[in-house]
Amino acid sequence: MALRETDPAEVGGYRIEDRLGSGGMGVVYLARSASGRRLALKVVHAQYADDDEFRLRFRREVAAARQVSGAFTAPVVDADADAPRPWMATLYIPGEDLGTHVRRHGPLPLPRLRELAAGLAEAIRDIHRAGMVHRDLKPANVMLAEDGPRVIDFGISRATEFAASDVLTQTGRVMGTPPFMSPEQFSSPQDVGPAADVFSLGSVVAYAATGHGPFDSQSPYETALRVVDGDAELDGVPSELLPFVHLCLDKHPKSRPSPDELLRLLRDGELPGPRPADETPTVVDIARPRRRRGRLWLASAAGAVALAAVATTTVALNGDDSRPGNPGGNVPLGWQAWHNKSKAPTADEDPVEADSPFRRCGATGRSLVCAGDDVMATRFALADGSNTWARPIDETPDEIGGADRGTILAARSGRVYVYGADDRASDDDTFPTRFTVQALDAETGKVIWKTVTGDGEEATEPNRDQGFSISVPAGIVAVYGDRARQYALLDADDGKVRWKRPLPDSDRQSCLLRSAARNAYLVCQKWTGDEVTGTSLAQLDPATGRPRWTVSVEGGQDIVGQADGRLVVLKTTGSHRTLTLINAATHIVTTVRLSQTQPENAAPALLNGRLYFTFPSGSVRAFAPDSGRRLWESNSTVESSGPPTASTTHLYLASPSGRLAALNLRTGKVEATLQGRDDGGTADSTGLGAPLTLVGNALYVPYGIRSVYTVDVRDL
Repeated sequence: MALRETDPAEVGGYRIEDRLGSGGMGVVYLARSASGRRLALKVVHAQYADDDEFRLRFRREVAAARQVSGAFTAPVVDADADAPRPWMATLYIPGEDLGTHVRRHGPLPLPRLRELAAGLAEAIRDIHRAGMVHRDLKPANVMLAEDGPRVIDFGISRATEFAASDVLTQTGRVMGTPPFMSPEQFSSPQDVGPAADVFSLGSVVAYAATGHGPFDSQSPYETALRVVDGDAELDGVPSELLPFVHLCLDKHPKSRPSPDELLRLLRDGELPGPRPADETPTVVDIARPRRRRGRLWLASAAGAVALAAVATTTVALNGDDSRPGNPGGNVPLGWQAWHNKSKAPTADEDPVEADSPFRRCGATGRSLVCAGDDVMATRFALADGSNTWARPIDETPDEIGGADRGTILAARSGRVYVYGADDRASDDDTFPTRFTVQALDAETGKVIWKTVTGDGEEATEPNRDQGFSISVPAGIVAVYGDRARQYALLDADDGKVRWKRPLPDSDRQSCLLRSAARNAYLVCQKWTGDEVTGTSLAQLDPATGRPRWTVSVEGGQDIVGQADGRLVVLKTTGSHRTLTLINAATHIVTTVRLSQTQPENAAPALLNGRLYFTFPSGSVRAFAPDSGRRLWESNSTVESSGPPTASTTHLYLASPSGRLAALNLRTGKVEATLQGRDDGGTADSTGLGAPLTLVGNALYVPYGIRSVYTVDVRDL
């Protein structure tokens, strides 16, 4: 990477020869000492030189790196934390970092995977023996040297003896890179110990084996939740290494093995024995306060993700310039910019012509699966857009026209959950419909299971966009029965009905299913005559479907999401003057007045703890839900946008034609736009754009008629 005119000729007496990489906190140069030794020299950006807390953190990084000297780390040669621009020089390690290597060449073969796992286990053993915790083990911090992997960058490490009293952590900064962080780094950052590095080790090995992290999701927010509560996606990890990875990824720190136990497992196949409840799998004997119990709420996870993106001193020692983006900073393996239109999946002899965009897409594994416009599901390859299969919403040939049905209920662990609608004519000139929820293999489109949720004229379409189904960790909760008088949980694995419960009196109440923070809610509006007089919101027990608790509020209201442990609830009609906040733990209800009243046509969305209102004209307004204060207002230039999507740095909106805008999350400034496309046809409907899907730094935009394009957001 060529030097720039502003780059120094030398730093600390070391001659600068090349630029190796750049990140949010500094620049890394290839330097040479007087004796000819090549060094990787990190120089902090000028804007952080006057930050006393940052200097303290940098001094800690230098001290940590000096303490760790092993065969699988990069030794410190020299440093000056008191220089006008602090710097540190380590031995230069030629080669690619693991992330770059996997993106360019694909997953590692089994022999190299075993070498990687053993080398990293030895590296974190040496780090822990020095009394340190790395806290940011990730592919970008693993160099693939000729003699084995090397762990670099101790920018957010800390001494274990200071873990409980670390002032820098107690300021609220949650440190790490979300897809490779441990659950405790989100839920209890001041209590993080050596076991966190073991968890990250499991994630890194899984990434090296598959090309994606075990908890990768469509947004940083969902990634954080999956790390804390979700199951790891380990399809593609060789069976020989599955025990190693499974042990590392135990959610409970005390249940994870020590590095020495992992090495014995790799060498001898010896599994760690049962661990006493009071035994901590660490090399250094330290006393730590008890870990806080309790659930990680939405805003906590989202806030942790955002802070982690800006509060580290991590800079890769080899590779391209680091640009603002999303967890891992990657795009799917083999990705290239593409656009494509779905094939027409229909069983009818005289099908209705396609005329609408997709309603929703979802990503899992190597697949982007979309639905809508009577397409039950169609698959595009994330990397190149190949449209490999498509299934119609109604798979029975008939003469009945379509009804623009179809949406994605959920996509995870290599499966996509969708619904089918089999319309048929009867002898009495009615058209009953049999609705099903189905789980499909995202790669092949094969039906894994299919469950009928209702059959008849009064059966209800299990459409999540209409509030008649939701996804929860255990499966799909959907309105159920031929007269839609119940709701039921369909098991994620086999589709069996695990429980079903009656809906409240449908003659006097209208109820919708909602979800927030991985919990299911039943929101019922009570009608008196033609007026909605009140709303009840009940959190459902996932084991039984019965309400855990119920809160009643005045008028017609609905759940927008959850932030800082509180449900955010808004009126469903009229202007938005206030927010209703319901503490999900204590059920205490408070109201917050918005600093600016929002009109009825403003569409709300809660992302990463921030409330956004979007308008058909393209305007966007951002509010802090805890105070009601307006943070910014902007004209996105995108008319009729669908629900926005957020990364750690930007808000993205798109129109039905695919016009795209990227807004700075902090200021609302429009920093990039793309014109709409005309190669996907023009939809007849006058609806809004579809939700966008973000996979790492690859953004997938539905547009036109059954079409999708993708762009690397770093290139906007």
